Amino acid sequence: MARPATGRVVERKTASGVVFALRFTAYGERQYVTLGTRADGWTRAKADAELQNVLADVRRGLWRPPVPVIGPELDDPSFHEFASAWLAARKPAIAPSTWQAYRNELVHHLLPFFHQHQVSQISVAEVDRYRESKLHDGKLSPSYINATITRLGAILDVADERGLISRNPVRVNPRNRKLKVRRAQRAYLDRPDQIEAILAAASALDAEAANRADRDTCLRRPLIATLIFAGLRISEALGLRWRDVDLGGGRLRIADSKTDAGVRWVPIMPALREDLIARKLSARRTSSEDKVFATGTGGTWSRDNARKRIFDKAIERADEQLAAADLAPTPEGLTPHSLRHTYISLRVALGDDPAAIAQDAGHADMGVTFRIYTHVMRLQEGDRERLRALVEGRVLAPIGTGTPEDNREVVESADPRNDETPASTGASADSWGGTRTPDLTIMSRAL
Repeated sequence: MARPATGRVVERKTASGVVFALRFTAYGERQYVTLGTRADGWTRAKADAELQNVLADVRRGLWRPPVPVIGPELDDPSFHEFASAWLAARKPAIAPSTWQAYRNELVHHLLPFFHQHQVSQISVAEVDRYRESKLHDGKLSPSYINATITRLGAILDVADERGLISRNPVRVNPRNRKLKVRRAQRAYLDRPDQIEAILAAASALDAEAANRADRDTCLRRPLIATLIFAGLRISEALGLRWRDVDLGGGRLRIADSKTDAGVRWVPIMPALREDLIARKLSARRTSSEDKVFATGTGGTWSRDNARKRIFDKAIERADEQLAAADLAPTPEGLTPHSLRHTYISLRVALGDDPAAIAQDAGHADMGVTFRIYTHVMRLQEGDRERLRALVEGRVLAPIGTGTPEDNREVVESADPRNDETPASTGASADSWGGTRTPDLTIMSRAL
């Protein structure tokens, strides 16, 4: 049974006098509707009566939120009125998660401080006072405080455009309005052995899952390989459907992304192609509408579950393997998004065209790709060949036991006229355990 609609009348003291408003819940969302001032004919009794009328309309399903108004007809609106209308006007144009983030910044931080201000009363000094009050509270990080100031600036930009203020105080020496934030060092995989280790760890976890009838036996390695060798965001990978995977054409399509540039075709590297073929052969559901990385029941993994149950476990196992090989562990702070950084840095290390890298990563601005995502791969002698072997699906000898030249001699010893008897079928006993060379007849069946 639905909860009965309830609400209350709010009286706010402003420079123009007492403003009456209604605060109530309608259709599962909190609502705030401004009625007007005493000069407009509103009294407490009239506001109480209007509240009852609104609640009755809500119960009958007749009430609709007022159309947000942002314009010169609002002579000097309160920040509460203006910011609420600004947020409502943006709801149809942005992603729900983005809108919720904006709402949190307003409801929990900006409005509690500025709700009694008229838009024209927000000065440089008031913005500075807000910043210092948040810093004094000690509850928010400097970067998040800066994010709320950025949102304030965006709201006041519209007020400036509408002629409601003479200047936007956030834009006056913007560096002085915000706190200095020490840029965090972004974690990513910067050595070939780290990439090999995490792929091998994911393969080992898949092999262990094969002993459990209720577990997906080929999920972890293909998912992590997709993040490393295609540079997808975790949400893009989890939303990938089989209709978007063109194994024959060697590409996959991102049909739903947070930006227009993010809707794109991404080339499938040979190593990733092997893993996607293995995934398709083992998956229980492979119709065009099925998710490539579906749960055991065909549902969609949440990002949190995928991180905790797949990514974090693979990192833990990889660190164990690296320690056993007397190698440094993976960097602290790795997340699934770190593999997107790894993908772009890997492509740069291999000398790929910068414009192609930015396009494949889904960036409209190539500067974003190389300012934020490009990191230096720490390559030693032979490492570049190891990286190329990784993306091409070739198997090199373990680190410290051979050279690429040694490996090529083994591959060339196979009879090149017999495509169905490669030099190595299945996982190499000498590799980290992940890069496979499947029988080509299996690959043709999957296609």
